[in-house]
Order: sequence, then C-alpha cells, then structure tokens
Amino acid sequence: MADLVSLTVDDRPVQVLPGTGLVEAAQAAGVEIPVFCYEPRLGPPVGACRMCLVEIEGIPKLQAGCTLTVQEGMVIRTAATSEKAADGQESTLEFILVNHPLDCPVCDKGGECPLQDLTFRYGPGKTRMTFPKLTFDKPIPVSPLIALDRERCILCYRCTRFSEEVSEDGLLVAVNRGARSLIATFEDEPYRSPFSGNVVELCPVGALTSTLYRFEGRPWDIQNVPTVCTGCPVGCNVSATIREGKVKRILSRNHSEIDRGWLCDKGRFTYPHLRARDRVTTPLRRGREGLREVTWEEALDTAEELLREAGTAVVTALSGSETTEIAYALGRVLRGGLGAHSAVLPEATSDALDAFRLPLSAIAEAELVVIVGDDPVVERAPIVDLWVKEAARRGAEVVTCSPGGDVQTSPGGGAALCGELAERGSKLGKRLRAAERAVLVWSGPGGGGGARIAELAHELGFAEKPGCGAFHLPSTPNGHAVAAAWSAAADAEEAGPAPIKLLVVSGDEAAADPGVRALAEDAEHVVVITMFQELAGGWADLILPATASLERDGTTMNLEGRLQRLRRTVPPPCPDELTWLSELGARIGVALAPDAAGVYAELAERLFRDLPLEDLGLQAPLPARKAYEAPAPATTEVSAAATATPEHFVGELKLQRYAALFSGPAVERVPELRFQRPEREVELSAADAERRGIASGDTVLVRSNGTSVELRARVSRKLIEGVARVAGEHAGDLHATVEVVKAP
Repeated sequence: MADLVSLTVDDRPVQVLPGTGLVEAAQAAGVEIPVFCYEPRLGPPVGACRMCLVEIEGIPKLQAGCTLTVQEGMVIRTAATSEKAADGQESTLEFILVNHPLDCPVCDKGGECPLQDLTFRYGPGKTRMTFPKLTFDKPIPVSPLIALDRERCILCYRCTRFSEEVSEDGLLVAVNRGARSLIATFEDEPYRSPFSGNVVELCPVGALTSTLYRFEGRPWDIQNVPTVCTGCPVGCNVSATIREGKVKRILSRNHSEIDRGWLCDKGRFTYPHLRARDRVTTPLRRGREGLREVTWEEALDTAEELLREAGTAVVTALSGSETTEIAYALGRVLRGGLGAHSAVLPEATSDALDAFRLPLSAIAEAELVVIVGDDPVVERAPIVDLWVKEAARRGAEVVTCSPGGDVQTSPGGGAALCGELAERGSKLGKRLRAAERAVLVWSGPGGGGGARIAELAHELGFAEKPGCGAFHLPSTPNGHAVAAAWSAAADAEEAGPAPIKLLVVSGDEAAADPGVRALAEDAEHVVVITMFQELAGGWADLILPATASLERDGTTMNLEGRLQRLRRTVPPPCPDELTWLSELGARIGVALAPDAAGVYAELAERLFRDLPLEDLGLQAPLPARKAYEAPAPATTEVSAAATATPEHFVGELKLQRYAALFSGPAVERVPELRFQRPEREVELSAADAERRGIASGDTVLVRSNGTSVELRARVSRKLIEGVARVAGEHAGDLHATVEVVKAP
C-alpha cells in the first residue's frame, strides 16, 4: 500500500493517499470546501468559479482548492478558520451575483440550488450594486428538451465540459470572451445527444432547465422515490420526482458501479408516456361492433374461457420488460395451471457469462476493450458507451468489430469472428490473452451472442483473471431474468403447438413486434397485455391493461446479472398485473400471491437461493462469479421478428436493421423526444454509393420483393460494402436483401 500523505485542514489532522485532491482531503477531515465548477465525474478540475479559495500556509495568495492535490505537511485553512479565505469567497460570490437575477421564487432551481445555499452561508448578505443587471432573451431553446436562461449562468462550464469530455459530442460550447461569454450550441443547432439531459442536473443554478419539468414543482411540494430505469438493459439507478400523484421528473441516483450518476435521455424523459392519450385503463373485448370496454369480472371470465378452450395450444410472447415477478406469475398461471408450454422469449440469454462477471465500471479501467456485433453500443446500452469512452480517454485500446467498425465484419458475422479470435494465431486474440484487464462486449442482434462471447472469454482464460470480463448487451431490459423466471414457473417441457389456439402477448414491445403480429395472424384468439390501445386495437380479441415500470413493485436484472429492486412511484390507473393474475390463477387452481413481495418470496426459493428482498437495498450488490459452464452449441436462431421475413430474396445489398435507442412505444408518445429519433435514411458504403451514382442527401428507393421505402441516403466511409443499414422503424416490410436506387 502506498504511503499516506499527512496534512492539516482547519486544525484537523488527516491522512490520505498521494494524488488526492484537496477538496476530497478536506471532506475526509469533515471540512467542506464550497464549489460550483468542480465535479469529480467531469475529469480534471478547471478552477473556473474560484469559490473554493483556501489559504495555504507558506503561500501568500489564496489558492483555488479544487485544482490542488495534497502534499506532505500541508496546512490548509478554509473560510471557516481563515478571515482571508472568507473575504475571498465573499468577494467571489459578490462578483457571481453582479448580473445574476434575484428570481429565486420563480426559478425552477429555487430550494435546491447550490448558489442559493452558498450565498446564504458565505455571501455578503447585501449588494452594493445599484446599476441595471444584464438581461437576455429567455428562455433560449437549446433543444425541445432543454431551455437556457442565460442571465442565470455563472459560467462554471460544467455543461460544456460534459459535452466535450464525457459524452464527447462537442455540441455545447462557450462562445465569446470575458464578460460577454455565453453558453450556446454548436452553430445554434439543437443539442441532439443521447445524454443531453445530464447538463440539467449538472447545472448548479437555474440556467439549464428541463422543458418537461419547467414550472411543474417546487422542492417543498414534491417527493423523490428511488427506483431503477428499465429503458435499456443497463438498469441505471434513478429517483422519480412525484407531485400530486404524477411523475414530474426523473433524476439520476448515482450508483458508482453502474451509471456514475449519468442517464440517457430515453431514461430521463420518457415518463410522460404514462399519460398517453391511448392509455388502456379498462379491459377491452372484441365483439360484433369492435372493441368495447368490459368489467374486470367479464374480462377474467373471457380469459379463463379462452385458456380452457385452448388447453396446451397456447403461445406466450414475452417482451423482456416485465418484472421478474410478473414473468413468473404468467408462467405459473399459463404453464402450471393448464399446461400451456410454449413461449416466444425476447432474446436467448446465457448463464455462462456469470463466470466472467464484472461491474460496468471495470470497463473504464480496462487496457483493451473489444466490441463485437452489428449495433453501436450507444443504441443498445448507452451508459456502456460512456464507460467505453472513458476507457479510451484513460489510454485503453478500443477495437470495434462490426460492419462499420475498426475490424469490418459482415452483418451477423459476430459469432464467426469470436471463433477466429479464440484461435491462437489471431493477433487481436493474442493481445486479449496477454492483457490483465481486457473486456469483451457483444452488441448486436442474435440471442446466441451471450453464449458465443462467453465461449471466447473462456478460451482466452478470462475466468482466471479478475480484471478481465465479458458483457452481453441484450435488446431488452430484463430478458435474462424473464427467461429464468418463466422456466422456474413449472417443470414442464416446452412444446410448440400447431395450430396456435391462443396467443398471449405480454408487454408493449412484444405487441409492437412485427413477428409477434405475424404469429397473431395464425392464432385463433389473441389476448394482449399492453398499456396502449393503438398497439393491439386492430387484432386483439381481449386487451388487458398493463402498468409501466414506474407503477410497479418488483425486481429486474441488468446486463451485469445484478438483481435490482423496482419501487412503485405512483399508483397505476388500473389494477397491476399480479393482482388480476392471482385472481385468474385461483380460477384454474393456481395459488399465487397478489403482490410483488409475496411472489418474490416464492420465486427466491427456486431461482435466487433465498436472497431476501431487503438485501437488495437501494444499491444492489453485484453477485460473485460462478464456475464456468459451457453453453449449448451454436444453432441457427430466428427471432420472432424474423419469422415473417423470408431470407431467400435475391437482391444487391444485405439489409441490416437496427433497433434505435430512441424508438419504441414509450418514446413515440413523447413529442419532445421526436427530434432524437433516427432519421429516415439508409446508410451505404462509399463504394456502393459510387456504383449507384448516389451522394449523401439524395432521395433513394430501397426495394425488395415488391416492397419499396423512400429514404434519404447517407454515405459512410466506414461501412463495409454490400450492406444497407436502416433503422427498424423505417425499414417497414423490407426483406433481408434489397436494392437501392436513386428516386426518379
């Protein structure tokens, strides 16, 4: 262990590790050094605000404490014990407030504002300034999600540093110099970044505010409820701000191993979908005149009748967004009650990865990160993208193996590449074997990716290296636990019925899946559990209202294999799934608890080795690694979405669909997020575009087997030849191979 450095802060002796910042050393001594610009997550301090002025024995001038690291024998005095430091901080605050408006009563930051708090504690108490303050037009629309009040800005540069050094989008900048400095977007374009909402939380004043929360609440009339985001498989820890029984805001709740306090805009801004105009709150049953509202008694009568008539000829399509308890309850009712054995799971998962488990934060400490798969990491697990960027900033080598990556692979070629990397002759494989801190990431379609990346990690000897690990980025937030809970619900073998007498669709994602809708065409009857009528109104025989994750109690498992606890933040507008599943189960002889805690107690015995719910806490621990168990051999997998897509059509380019981060039923119902959704464009390689006489921005037709979609072309210098890349929501009914021609 390194020798400790001894110093004194306000007459309090303290010992810390070499290289520790003065602000952290003071905290260890129980002394606060006030700051505005300083934020450890943003990298090296810049000393912009000067609020951290301290007196250091032997140095005549006051120093910016945040920019200093400890030295042996240092004697530090803060404003609490030094009149010189107190005068410096008072003068700093006086200058900060010269043009700052005194609009705390109407400012969204009022009551939770660091500037407000520090002014009361360290400020002069009254102003000497009698001249008019600078004013600006307000609010400036930084984007549809963020508003800027420039007169409140104290130029701490937290926002621009986040944009430049963390998300690395470079879209938020400081323009002009001196007293005329302003925060603006690059070339006044909207701040279009997957992580833009973080600057609202970083801002220490009310300069950057959320348009969705603006004038919606005050600290004295809100409550913050801790829970977990289920917008993607990362499982970021969040707090939901509640006022009058409605969700008004989502804030980060820093879990240093998962998210470090960052959130993507999908997790932060999709909560308005809870109040969507097509939200289903009452069961709907199809009759001669279409869907009509029915009572819960009638709905459960219908569900029971359909289940009994179908017998074992029932297929369940799961979304992977269900809580572990809901998936288990569905399995108990459908598999344990009537023997219905078949399920369409959202994505195959592999327990083999448990042998290479690491916290996500370990990615930032890696020396080599290899990403395998067709999809950009930011589209599947955005916070993982931030960890990868931090690793690169720290000097790690990051190698992306994809159709547009550093190592170009054809779409779907990730499994073959894993085999190549496992061979001892592979140069990249050799570097992986030699590294003590290497991380493998699978980011692409195909549920077998988890198993293949686990096999590669085993061949590379990662199990014996505590600094090496492997991650699979699934397409759903809780797919692993949903599959495990479904399997744990009954011991019966799965059997695919033909024909399908009853299709049970669970969740909005499954209801929106074209493959699931294709299954519905072959089913005699369809029951859909969904939040939104538009998703299933045209083809469901019975629609049962679903709840959102913010309305649920239960558990969810993230991509690390970490089981986390969801807490209900607001009451749902309908009974939750466990309530009516318990009643439906009782009708067919299945005893099931009507609440999440009761279902979890039963589930824990079978699946989680009697792990008590209370042990999950506010920040769930990461389970230890397990012994490696070889996964099943690779097989040709066809997802539910692919069942309706023939792959034998002869065309010129292979279509690569991808699921964009800002897509899906929830995002579609938040107008402010529309600008974040993927453009209607097709990405082509430079060579393919040149052969067709296509340039970026041209309108083109993407055609296959009689289907045509008009899109805008984007030429990529990185994309491999022979591929046309299109966001799934714009690909329509295009088949696996397409031709791309200039529109007439």
